[in-house]
Parts: sequence; structure tokens; C-alpha cells
Amino acid sequence: MIKNTTASALKVIPLGGLHEIGKNTCVFEYGDEIILLDAGLAFPTDGMHGVNIVLPDMTYLRENSHKIKGMIVTHGHEDHIGGIPYHLKQFEIPVIYGPRLAMALLAGKLEEAGVSHRTELRTVRPRDTVRIGKHFLVEYIRNTHSMADSFTVAIHTPVGILIHTGDFKIDHTPVDGEHFDLQKLAEYGEKGVLCLISDSTNSEVPGFTASERSVAPNLDRIIAQATGRVMITTFASSVHRLQIVLELAKKNNRYVGVVGRSMLNVIAHCRNLGYIKCEDSLFKPLKEIRNLPDDKVLILTTGSQGEPMAAMTRIANGEHHELKIRKGDTVIFSANPIPGNTIAVVNTIDKLMMLGANVVYGRDKGIHVSGHGCQEDQKLMINMTRPKFFLPVHGEHRMLIQHSKTAQSMGIPASNMVIIDNGDVVELTENSMQVGGKVPSGIELVDSSRSGVVKANVLKERQQLAGDGVVTVAAALNWEGKLVAKPEVHLKGVVTSADRAEVIGLITQTIETVLSDRWSEFVKPAASDSQVDVDWVGVQTQIEKAIQRVMRRELQSNPLLVFLMQIPEEASFVRSEKAEVSPGSLEAPKLLSSPSSPSSPSSPSLPSPANQVTGRRRPRTAARAAS
Repeated sequence: MIKNTTASALKVIPLGGLHEIGKNTCVFEYGDEIILLDAGLAFPTDGMHGVNIVLPDMTYLRENSHKIKGMIVTHGHEDHIGGIPYHLKQFEIPVIYGPRLAMALLAGKLEEAGVSHRTELRTVRPRDTVRIGKHFLVEYIRNTHSMADSFTVAIHTPVGILIHTGDFKIDHTPVDGEHFDLQKLAEYGEKGVLCLISDSTNSEVPGFTASERSVAPNLDRIIAQATGRVMITTFASSVHRLQIVLELAKKNNRYVGVVGRSMLNVIAHCRNLGYIKCEDSLFKPLKEIRNLPDDKVLILTTGSQGEPMAAMTRIANGEHHELKIRKGDTVIFSANPIPGNTIAVVNTIDKLMMLGANVVYGRDKGIHVSGHGCQEDQKLMINMTRPKFFLPVHGEHRMLIQHSKTAQSMGIPASNMVIIDNGDVVELTENSMQVGGKVPSGIELVDSSRSGVVKANVLKERQQLAGDGVVTVAAALNWEGKLVAKPEVHLKGVVTSADRAEVIGLITQTIETVLSDRWSEFVKPAASDSQVDVDWVGVQTQIEKAIQRVMRRELQSNPLLVFLMQIPEEASFVRSEKAEVSPGSLEAPKLLSSPSSPSSPSSPSLPSPANQVTGRRRPRTAARAAS
């Protein structure tokens, strides 16, 4: 036990996983030390165009990176380890402790991201105890979940013992024979648990969660009755489900083809570590699978959530280069849609049916069970640990509320629990639990290149492009505030009942009106009588505002406006900070020329910031995107 030597409170700060499903990340802070528990990701919603990954806002950890002493990983699901490679690009984590399977999967991710040198990975086994910093001692307790090698953790702190359940259900007949260490939980209950931090995902569902083994008879019956090929899609990380499918494939004399990078990766690691046991001869490459009789083939594939680039989605769209649906194929969805993915899953099922497949899906078929405990599992967890304080986590708001009601039914007073949101700071002492403030919280979006964070203004522009299209206007001006030629106007993705020529004419007229009525506001005499100073940025801003008003009035929409303004003499340019427009995107003279660097001899240099506002007969080309 680590004794409390000061009156300081322990801070528990969830940065993800509350009022949502995914990106589970929690901070434990005492004095000048921080440890992290998991760092997951979530997947984008329909409105997050071009976004691949959603991460929690890590501002607090970036600002306090000097306090970070290490990380605890409970298991290897993406919503618990998927964010780690991205965070390591921003700050170092001295050491990460976790189970063998999670560390094997994480090692590959870190190597691919080029950040493996920024931390040290250490594997743990059941009942291993690790010390992190001066204030934290952590014991790993085996639990049961949909993924192999999953743990609950007991965190010894100066204020008392915290139990964090991680993701769990209580499976008395686990596929791998690794039972939940209920004895160790009970021991902690006897010692005294200050606070239980518990998974709330299935808190609305009464009863116990069924054992993973319960899906085997139903899958066996469907595979045995199938006369053609069988394709099964499930979560690649559902290791126990994969073991069951492989055993059934052997029983039904079918060879297995594996499709999907994550599925191949997980199976390879699990076989190396002994979590999946099967003969090498059971697997066949797809080239050989094509030559086997249909009733000898079983294909394991990713795509159970309708992900756009996953194998099953591409098969349904007829875009997979090696697999096509044949009439008589049986496709089994051994997974339930995650909230937000239902439409994508249903569309995939429809397409498979239209291609002639017999698709087996739905909760009533008994081909999927959850990896999260229902109300009776949660009651047993509370009863075993008998905590003084209770903090429900990992779930949407209604799930957290229901879990707190379950805890109250088990005798924990309502005054000894709090319902919090991401970023809330829970302060724990030996005798109190309260919310003591808030740290920056929210989301960080990683685009499809996985190389940069999508800022809020960029996401807004993408949504605007998708919703209303883009209008591009290129205009050349002289020193007298006149148009040198008719502006180039292009409408892309813009829906309008008005004639396009009429819209272009209105935009041209708008530019001329602004120049005629307001040119004098932007011009003043210079030191030399032969020169004038022109506020070109002011001119550009007023023209943009006027064009936007016209578009809202005439188009009844708000498309993204990209306005390029070429000013006298051969020009360099001022690039907008809101959007970039490539030279080839306009059927007009090259208004923009992107220098490889400011000192490049082959390209004009960028003007200094001081020269971007006022021009004195200097060459300039300005480009700006206005939303």
C-alpha cells in the first residue's frame, strides 16, 4: 500500500470515452506525476468528410508532458490503443505496460508510425505488479472480454486503491480457458476499495451477458447447412470469435481464406502468441481458394461495420479484385452495428442480397454476443469490490445514468458518485469525491493521409463544399481600380435554378460596383506624386463580402467562395490561410504560382507580412477562400 503523506487529492481526468463510445483515455494525476490508462480512437461520423480517425483533445497532456511517468494498457482494442502512435508524435511516454497481445499489436503500429523510439513497451501477465513513478503501484487482474489477454487494474495511490474495470464481462466458460480472476477482486474488496471506475456500455441491458461459446452452435448450424461458399465478417480483434470460426471450419471440412489487413495481422500475432490454435494446412491463399469447390471454402473478412475501404464493403460494391459474390454464397455478419454505423451496415447487406448472397444477420440469429457486461455482471463487479465511491465511465450519457442507478441499488449512496463528461477533473481524497474543475476536452481529427490534424475551420469548409459546392472567381485589376478583363467565374457542385450566365453576370456587376463606389477608400497618395498606396487586402475583402451577399440572395445557399485577385505588374501572391487553390483548378492565366521555398530562384519570393496590407505600385496577386 502507498500511504497518503500529504493532504493532496488524486485527480482522475477522463479525456475520452464519456457520453460516447470510443477513444477511451483517462489521466490519473497526483502531485507532479501523471499516469495514463489507455489512449483510444473513434471513427468519424458522416459529416466528417475526409477524416479517418477521431482522437481526444490532448492539449492538457501536451502542456503537462513533463509530468507523464508512464501508461497502463488494459487490452488491445483500437478504442483503447489506437491513439497511442499519434500521441507519441506530440509527447513522449517513458514506458507503456500492457498484456502481450496488446503490446504485440501496438509495437507494429509504433514501428509503422516511426515513433517506437519515443517509448518503451513492457509486457505484463496476470497478477503482475508494476510501479510507475513515486505515487502509483498497479496490479493487473485477468478479466474476460471479447478480446484475449484483457485486464482489470488495481491502482494503488496515496489516497487509496482504485479499481478500473477496463472493458469486461463475466464469462464463466471463456474460449481460451482464461477465467476472470474474481478471487483477486474479492481480496481487494476485503482490503477496501476507495473508488470503482467501471465500464457502462451495457448498463441498460438486464441480465448477464452470454458466454462467447454460445455463438458456436448457431454458427455451426449455418455453416453446415450452406451449400456454397461461406463468408464470415466480424471484428478482427474478436480473437475468441476467430478461434471458434476456425474450429468450425475444420469441423465442416472447409479451408479458410483470410481477407483484410487487420484480420491477417491479428491472426498472425495471435497464432504466434498461442491465443489462436489451428493447423497451418487449414489456411489457403485466395489464389488457391478460387480453385476449390464452393462447399470447401470459408472466407474470414473485415467489414462488419460497413467501413468504406473494408473488404466486405468492397466485395458488396463489386470492387474487390479477387472476390466476387456468386449466387448461393452465404454471408454471415457475426457482429452488431456500432451506434452510427447502422446505415452503412444495412446498405452493405442490401447490396450483397442483390448480388444473390444469402445474408445471415441480426440479434435474433444468435451469431454475436457482446464483450461488455450487462446489469447483473455490473452488480457482481460492485458486490465483489464494495467500493466507497463509484465513477461510471465508457458509455453514452443514458448508460452512465443507468449504471449509477444500478450502483445505488447495490447500496452505494448517490452522494458518493458523480456523472461527468470528458475533461472534468474528479478530485478524490480518503473521505471525499467531487468535480474540481475542467481541462481542455473535445476532439482532434486526423485526415485520410494520417499525417495532419484537421482543424475546425478546415472541417467547416469541407462540410460547406459537400453541402453547397464552390464558386471560384478570378479577377485582374489595374492601378485605377478597373477590371482589366472580364472575370473568370466557375461554379462547381452548386445547385441553382438561375441561369449560370446570369449568375456570372451578377458577380461581374458586383465587382464593378464595389470598385466604382468604394475605390477611393483604399487609395491614398504616396510620398511621391507619381505613386499611390493601395490597400489591396481591403479591396479584396470588400469584394468577397459583396459576392457572398449576392450568392446567398440569388442562389439561396452558401457555397465556399475562392476569390483570386491579380493586381498590376508581374506578380507574386498572397495565399489565403483558409484554403489552397492549385493553379490548374482554373481555366485562366496562372494567377497563383506556388514557390517551393521563399528563396527558390525559380519562383518569385513571398512578400513580407508588412507588405501584404498596403501596396505602392508593387506587383501582387491575392487569393483567398471565404466561407
